[in-house]
Amino acid sequence: MEMFQELLNKPVDFFMDYGGPFILVLSVLVFVHEWGHYIVARMCGVKVDNFSIGFGRELFGWTDKQGCRWKFSLIPLGGYVQMFGDSDPASTRHEEGVENEKGEKIRPYTEEEKKVAFYAQPVGRRAAIVFAGPAVNYIFAIILLTGLYATQGQPYMPPVAAGVVEDSAAFDAGIRPGDMIVQVNDRKIGSFSDLRKNAALNLDQELTLTLRRALPGTAESGDLAWETKTETLKLTPRLEVETDRFGFRHETGRIGVVSLPSEGQEIREHSILSAFGAAAKDSYYITIDTLEALKQMILGIRSTDELGGILRIGAYAGDFAQQGLIAFITFAALLSVNLGLINLLPIPILDGGHLAMYAMEKLRGKPLGEQVQEYALRIGLVFLVSIMFFATWNDLVQLKFVDYVKSLIS
Repeated sequence: MEMFQELLNKPVDFFMDYGGPFILVLSVLVFVHEWGHYIVARMCGVKVDNFSIGFGRELFGWTDKQGCRWKFSLIPLGGYVQMFGDSDPASTRHEEGVENEKGEKIRPYTEEEKKVAFYAQPVGRRAAIVFAGPAVNYIFAIILLTGLYATQGQPYMPPVAAGVVEDSAAFDAGIRPGDMIVQVNDRKIGSFSDLRKNAALNLDQELTLTLRRALPGTAESGDLAWETKTETLKLTPRLEVETDRFGFRHETGRIGVVSLPSEGQEIREHSILSAFGAAAKDSYYITIDTLEALKQMILGIRSTDELGGILRIGAYAGDFAQQGLIAFITFAALLSVNLGLINLLPIPILDGGHLAMYAMEKLRGKPLGEQVQEYALRIGLVFLVSIMFFATWNDLVQLKFVDYVKSLIS
């Protein structure tokens, strides 16, 4: 409710703090995604008719020498690239005898037009064009993180238990102050952040921790040193529900270990090559962890209350922007990975859904029927709109907007 009070009391400040950063980061990431489609389409010889940032009525734009209209549109919540011969979701073929959904005859394309039409390309080229959007989102995220790590270094806190909370999972399992956790299940732990994320993601699953004990006396003196041999123990994180400063709820697993004090944090310097490796690794684990969280929601292990929409993204965009440029760039990289991943999900109307159709086309030796494609895309659209509505409703409830409206009515 406080957030909406701020919107009502100081709308200009609110937009500058939250709306501006959100529109900026979303527009950049949408441009990156659509540019991936565009550039590979051009490489494949496909003509591109429109490149739009946003939906709806055009605000301004220009037409390049190849006939592509570049434009910014009224609703800045996405974008699209429209290729020649891709005028509707099923890419209706402009051939002799083909009719549109209104029963009208479609003008057949000439042989020259077919050479640059999207639908007339081999299935491999169409798949490459579609895959390029999410792929470039990943590449962009890795470039951002590589630049940060190479120029600013990478913050690093050793995965050491400076303290253990009494009556916690770690306490009951026998973890002691000074212990260094080096592995959780099959994943190597490189920092305390890795340990925290692994615990947070595993809400009620037993974990196998591999650790090295602190040498006697070193934990008490603060001059830590560890045994060379490792030990293993098992524990199950305990579920906690946290509420951030905006009111959004998050379910997280806690094992009950305390990190070293902030002065124990190091900044690891990187060469371009090692920064690239660290960035690629981070992008990989963001993907794995996001898929695991989605799987937990589907199985009912994790609450779907955590599914957030544009309000939550906007709140976090503004929050990171206020923390500084480095934090904002890190957020943009995280969001770029998630945008690429979501678009690869095999849901009709998303890039992943198109790729699934192309895979079936390759196996069958011919495309799916246009009516089948049309129905699949409509089902995908309904599903996607439903998810967006549900996520936005979650945001409104957790921001207490619903309570605010009720208070006005009553």
